[in-house]
Parts: sequence; structure tokens; C-alpha cells
Amino acid sequence: MMRIAIIGAPFDGYGRAGHQAMAAQAIRDAGISAAWAPLETATDEDLLLPAQTPERGTATNLMNESALVAMTQNLSVAVARAATSDTFPCVIGGDCSALLGIMAAVHGQPGGVGLLVLDGHEDTMPLDVSEDGEAANVEIGLLLGLTGRTMSGPLAGLVPTLAPQRLAMLGARDDSWRRRFNVASVAGLGAYARDATAVALEPEHIAHEAAAFVTRTSQSWWLHVDLDVLDPEHFPAQRVPGAPDEPGGLTPDQLAAVMVSAAQHPGLAGLSIAIYDPDQDVDGAGARTITLLVRKLAAVLAEQ
Repeated sequence: MMRIAIIGAPFDGYGRAGHQAMAAQAIRDAGISAAWAPLETATDEDLLLPAQTPERGTATNLMNESALVAMTQNLSVAVARAATSDTFPCVIGGDCSALLGIMAAVHGQPGGVGLLVLDGHEDTMPLDVSEDGEAANVEIGLLLGLTGRTMSGPLAGLVPTLAPQRLAMLGARDDSWRRRFNVASVAGLGAYARDATAVALEPEHIAHEAAAFVTRTSQSWWLHVDLDVLDPEHFPAQRVPGAPDEPGGLTPDQLAAVMVSAAQHPGLAGLSIAIYDPDQDVDGAGARTITLLVRKLAAVLAEQ
């Protein structure tokens, strides 16, 4: 039986108290451990991080720099420990910058590790033009080595860790934003990319293609779900307070279809789920959506 290691990332990309830093506990309270049944939850623990702060750091120009560095380093250790103890890591909470630690952990594994990302944005904003310094806008660019040359400190030594030929990006709807900053799609680099409209039309087919793509040159692959791939009408707990909603996106059923179809492809090495704000989920509907997604994925993995 597959064993699960749940790893909580109590990190908020804007350095706020609460919000995404409380996501892991809210997802636990909604029953994520039970959602992994019939698989066994072997461990369930949070990373230890310093206090959140909204200031931008001098080494990275990113907000909440001390907690970001600690999360990256500690998450890398936790994911690597899970992999070497024959457990399946499930990272919950925080934002997409968790991928910096995740990919650092799996980088260099025999056969290589691909990355399939479900996200409303491609997250390749250059560091030097980042408007707010949120790490979750730049992590794919850092992983690919498209940006980060001005970075110093511990993070500078952990990237890049990913080749475009091992990356699939599904669900983006940020074309106009990227054009504003003259940032091209990762599709032009050789990655597999399909926008939200395409994924919504053929979720199972595109998921199958994406999983096949990332394993052409990789023995295994990681699945990352940024919940802002969902339409905010269906999942409002992804919103940034004070910012306008970005229209469109997938329904929860379409997202589940992608996750289930992709997971039927062999080699899935781990899962991360990010961008959930329990402060905007008063009735817990968002947390229940997350546990339902995990329950459907667990059913597929239990059959393998």
C-alpha cells in the first residue's frame, strides 16, 4: 500500500498573518488525511518557518524573504526525506513558490523528474520587473533559469532545476498580463502548454498528453495544482484581497478530470496544492473542494 507524507507549508507570499499561512491547517481540519484513504497517511507535519513579513528582501527582491528561504530549504529536506523513505509527498498550503523547494529536492534523481503544473498563470515574471515582489509570480521563471541572475543568497544556488522539455503548463489565462511585460509563453521554449480554454474543452485528453510529454525525458513526474486555475466564481478562496478577480478558469469537475486522467500515467512522484486562503472561505466550501480533489486522485493511485 502506498504511504502518504503530508507536508504543510505555513507560508503567505504577501507576508501576511493568517491567509495562506493557515491553509495547511484548514485543509487538515477539512479531512485531507481521510481523503487519502484507502492509502495510509504515514506522517503529517508542518515546516518550521520564521515570522511572516511583507517587506521585500535584499537578496531576492521578493517579499517575505526570510520565510521564503526557510520554506525552500526545509521543504527540500522534507520532500527528499519522504522520497527516500518510500512515501508519497503531498505538500499543502502556501503558494507556488513551494516548487522551488520541491524541485530542488527531486532534481538529480535517477532518470529525472518532470513537472506538470495546473495554474491560471505561467509564473515567469522577471525578478527585475515584478510589481509586488510576490515569489509565486516568478517561480517557473526561476526554475527554468529565465530570471534570477541578479539573485544572491541561498536561493541563488538552488535554481535552475528544470528543463523546458520536462515542463507542462495547463490552464493559464494570463496572456494579456504577460504581453504587458513582454514575457513570452513557455511554449516557445519547448514546454507543453495549453491555456484554460483548451483544457476546459478536452480535460482528459490534454491531461494525458501533458503527462506523456513530461515523462518522455523523465522517469517520474510531479503534479502541482495552483487553485487559481479554477474560476473564482467556483473557488473564491483563491482571491487576493483588494485585487480584481481574473475571469474564467476551470470548474472543479474539469480540474478533477485533469488530475485523474494525468495520474493514470505512471511515475507520479508527488503532489502539491497551493493558493488557498481560509480567511476567504468562511463556510469551508473551498477546503471541501480540495479534499474532494485529493479523494479522487487517491482512488486512482490506490488502483496502481
